[in-house]
Amino acid sequence: MKITTIIAYLLAIIGAIVWLLVGLFAFNPLEALFGFGVFTRIIYALVGIAGLWLIFIWVVRNPLRDL
Repeated sequence: MKITTIIAYLLAIIGAIVWLLVGLFAFNPLEALFGFGVFTRIIYALVGIAGLWLIFIWVVRNPLRDL
C-alpha cells in the first residue's frame, strides 16, 4: 500500500504541474508530447485514479479525527 500511495502522490504532482502549465500558458505538455490520443487519455485517467486513491487514504488516516 505504501508503494501505491507514493505512485499516487507522484501522479498527483505531475497532474498539478500539467494543470499549472495549462492555466498559466495554455500549454498542455501531454498533448505536445503524445498528441490527443489514447495514451494521453490513459495518463489523465491514471492521474484521476491517483486522486481518488489519495482521498481514500486521507479518509482512512484522517489527521483531524482526534480533534
